[in-house]
Amino acid sequence: MFGGGNPVSGANPAGISQGLNHIGDHAYAQSGSIENAGTGGPDTTLLKFNSGSSYIVGKMDFATTNTAGHDTYLDLLYDGQKVMELKESNSAIVPMRFDIFIPPQTNVEVKMGFNSTYKGSVMISARVYR
Repeated sequence: MFGGGNPVSGANPAGISQGLNHIGDHAYAQSGSIENAGTGGPDTTLLKFNSGSSYIVGKMDFATTNTAGHDTYLDLLYDGQKVMELKESNSAIVPMRFDIFIPPQTNVEVKMGFNSTYKGSVMISARVYR
C-alpha cells in the first residue's frame, strides 16, 4: 500500500495494466504501449476498470506512433455507452489531453484503433472525491 491508498492493480508495481490505481485521494492508470493490428476501428482495449464508490475528476492523455496519412480512433465508454469518440483522419496525431469526469460505480473502457499497424497508449491522472 502507498500512502494509505489501495494497492496498485495488476502484478506490476509501476501500475502498467488495464486497471485503476489509487494512492490516497489520487488515482492513475497507465496502459503501457500496446500495438493495434490496424483493422480500421477502435478494437483494442487500453484500459478497463470500475471507478468504485468515488467520483473521479482528472485528465486522460493519449499518444500514438501513428504518422501522417493514417486514421486514428479513440473511444471512451462508460458502462458500455460511448461518451467520447475521436476519429482523426489522414494526419499525424500528437499527444492529446482530455478532461474527464467519471461517476461512482462506472465501468470504464478506453479503446483505440488505426487503419494500419501502430502502437498507442493512454494515461489517466485524477483526483478522487469520496
